[in-house]
This record gives sequence, structure tokens and C-alpha cells, in this order.
Amino acid sequence: MNISVCITVLNEEESIGRLLDSLVAQSKKPDEIVIVDGGSKDRTIEIINHYQKRFGDIKLLKEQCSRAKGRNLGIEAAKSEIIAMTDAGCVADKHWLEKITEPLKNDRIGVSAGFYRMIAKSSFERAEAIFLGVMPDNFDIKFLPSARSIAFRKSVWESVGGFSEKLDGAAEDTVFNFHTLKIGTRYARVKDAVVEWGVPQNLKDFFWKVFSYAKGDAKSKIWLFPGKGLASHNIKALFVILRYLTGVSLLFFGIKFHFLLAYLLIFFVFYLIWAYRKAGLNGVILQIVGDFAVMGGFLNGIFR
Repeated sequence: MNISVCITVLNEEESIGRLLDSLVAQSKKPDEIVIVDGGSKDRTIEIINHYQKRFGDIKLLKEQCSRAKGRNLGIEAAKSEIIAMTDAGCVADKHWLEKITEPLKNDRIGVSAGFYRMIAKSSFERAEAIFLGVMPDNFDIKFLPSARSIAFRKSVWESVGGFSEKLDGAAEDTVFNFHTLKIGTRYARVKDAVVEWGVPQNLKDFFWKVFSYAKGDAKSKIWLFPGKGLASHNIKALFVILRYLTGVSLLFFGIKFHFLLAYLLIFFVFYLIWAYRKAGLNGVILQIVGDFAVMGGFLNGIFR
């Protein structure tokens, strides 16, 4: 079973070496590594060229393009039927490729979902992990893969028309999952096929990451995701907006009906307690900032 690993990069000079080190040291060696660079201005390409000289199975494509288009270009150029994907900024466990592709030996399986473990070096980053990722306890039969840790048949990718290139580099893996499920693709889920992923290091980067996720989800126009129901991303974004509209309404009418201000205060206190229970004081900050990022990204995606 031949396997191509496809990744996209853009200005990843600080992380690309760690990712490539992990890929060339896999217990099951990929037949090739296809890298699409979206127009790096730093030393990313120089570092990749260095690895190409050491390892002959690394192919580099240069194309100024979105992440989704880069994924499609890489898969088009791949020579294998089995495609494994991860992202720049990740580091693959030594047995990741072996484990994530094992289910694809069964011809009835079209997609194999691996896991990603968030690497946090501070209490703030540990709190971020709760908001940005999936906790191990939530890895179940409904888990859907991120492009950070996924493998699939090239024929499945072709059947759904590849990754959507209309989403400005966000949520393309969500749309891919949506369409593959719609055509009845069978998924396997491999909890111990793990890559490590570093979370944002500051509040500003956290905001823009959540913003981009929400924007991509809104542009996808997927309202009810199979198996998710009211937990679908866009429905949850609407609930966040409704939550704040309710608060603003209570504040506005509370000017005349003062008892409404008491309801608003109770609501706000319970909301802060709920956020605190998730991740302490950092959780309170991240909850509020994340809410505004979700609302901003969602509305941006809807109206643009």
C-alpha cells in the first residue's frame, strides 16, 4: 500500500524542520512527502531544500494560493492512492503514519481519522487547549478529523471534488468531512494516531484563530452537520449571538424596568462562573474574547 503525505506551508521556518524530522523518522516510511508552499517569504523553502538533498522522496511545489488550493495541488501531484495529511506547526508521533493508514487496508474504509494532542507550556496555553481542541475523553464514534491528522483514499477526494477553495483557508476540512459523509463514506477512528499541535501563544493569535474558524464555518453554509444537530458550528455561533443580544436587550429595557438589571446581573455572574469552571481565570478571559471572535468571524463570513 503506497502512501503519500501531503502538507501545506507558509512562512514556517520555525516549525517545518520539526515536522519533517518526525515524518522521515516514521516507523512506516511514506513513499513520498509532497509539500506545497503558498508563497513563503522566510527561510521555509531553504530548509525544505536542505531536507530534499538528504531525503530523495520529498517533492516541493511553489504556488501562491490558499491553503485549500494548496491541499488540492499536493494531492493532485501525489502518486499514491492513499493520502495522509498533517499541517505545519505539528509534529507526528513516530507511529502516526502506520496507525492512521492501517484501517485503509480494508477496502470499505474511505477516511481514517487520527487525533491531535495540543502542546501547552503555560497555564494560559492549557486553557486555550480546552477552547480550541478536542479533549481525549471526547474522541468517540462521532469524532471527525482535522486536516492535522487524517488519511483517506484519493478516490474519495476525487468523488467530492477535493477541498473547497472558496473558504479563504479555513474550515475546508469541515466541508470535506461533510461531503464525504453525505456520499456514505465509511470512517475509521484511530485515537493513538497522534500528532502534536502547538496552540497560539498569545490572546491576539487566539482571537484571530477563532475568528478564522467561525468565518470559514459561516462561508461553508453548513447549518446542520450530520450527527451534530444543534451542536453544529454555525448553530452554536447563532446561540452565542443570541446570548449577547439577550444581554443587550435586558440592559436596554432595564433602564425603565429595573428588575431586568437584576436578571442580567444573575445571568452574567453565572456565565462567568461557568467559564471559570472550565479553565479558571484564563477561562473567563478566553470565553469572552472567544465569543467576540466567533460573532465577528461568523458575521464576516455571512455578509462577505
